[in-house]
Amino acid sequence: MPHSLWKGAISFGLVHIPVALYPASREDAIDFDWLDSRSMDPVGYKRINKRTGKEITKEHIVKGVKYEDDRYVVLSDEEIKQAYPKTTQTIEIEAFVKAQDIPFVHLERPYYLAPIAKGEKVYALLRETLLASKRIGIARVVIQTKEHLAALIPVGPALMLNTLRWPAEIRPWDELKLPAEGAKAAGLSERELSMASQLVDDMSANFDPSQYSDRFRDAVMGLIETKAQAGQLNEVKALESEDAGASSNVIDLTELLKRSLNKGSAPGDQAAAPKPAAKKAAPRKGTGRAPARKRA
Repeated sequence: MPHSLWKGAISFGLVHIPVALYPASREDAIDFDWLDSRSMDPVGYKRINKRTGKEITKEHIVKGVKYEDDRYVVLSDEEIKQAYPKTTQTIEIEAFVKAQDIPFVHLERPYYLAPIAKGEKVYALLRETLLASKRIGIARVVIQTKEHLAALIPVGPALMLNTLRWPAEIRPWDELKLPAEGAKAAGLSERELSMASQLVDDMSANFDPSQYSDRFRDAVMGLIETKAQAGQLNEVKALESEDAGASSNVIDLTELLKRSLNKGSAPGDQAAAPKPAAKKAAPRKGTGRAPARKRA
C-alpha cells in the first residue's frame, strides 16, 4: 500500500469526512541515464552562466521572474515561502456539477481518497449520493504548498480527487486556424457525414484500459532484455559519495595526479613510460666529491 501524502478531511456544508490522500498514478517512462561512452561514467548537469559559459556555484543563483524585456524581479526563498498558501488538510467542496461540464483538457493528476478514523459510513454516503445524482464535487485543496482546483469523483468503490488545471493554464483555441463550427459552415456534405458516422459505429466499443499499452516502452524494454541476455552489458561503477572517508578521497586525488602527470594516459601506460634520467648533484664547492646522502 502506498504512503499517504497527507491526512485531512472532505468538507461540504457541515459534513466532515476524514480521509487520507494517496497517489493514483505513477510514471512508467523509461529512465535513460547519461553515460560517458569512453568510460561508462555517469554524466551530470552543471550550472552554467549562459553569457560567460563558466560554471557557477549554487549560492550565486537567485530566482528571477521576467517582468518586461530584459528586466526581472528577483525574489528570495523567504519571500516565495511567505507567498505560499497556508497548508491546510481540508478538501473544501464549493459546488456540485455535472461531470460532462468539465472539459478533458482541464484534467491533470488523479489521487485516491480513503476513509480513516471511522469515516467509512459518511464516506460511502457521499460516494453513493454523487453516483445517484450524477454529479461531481468541485473543491480547493493545498497539496505540497500549492493550491489546486480539483474534482471529487466517485469511481467504483472509491472517491477520487483529480486536480484540475486553472483556466489561465489552458491556451485559447482562437490562436489556432480551425475550421468553422457546424457541418454546413465547414463545407461537409450529407454523404460525407453519413459515411463517417457509419465508420464510427463500426469502430465503436466499450473502453477497456487493459487492451492498451505503451508500445514504444514495450519495444525498448524488449530490446534491453535481448541485449542483456546476449551479455551486452556495460559496467557503470558507482561514484564515491560526498561524505566518503578521507582515505578514498586521497586515492581519487592520487589517480587524478597520475593521469595529469601522464597527460591523460591510462594508468597502465604509466609503468611502461621510460623514467627520466636522474639529475647529477653538483659537487660541493672546494671538493671534488659528491655530497653525502642525508640521513632520513
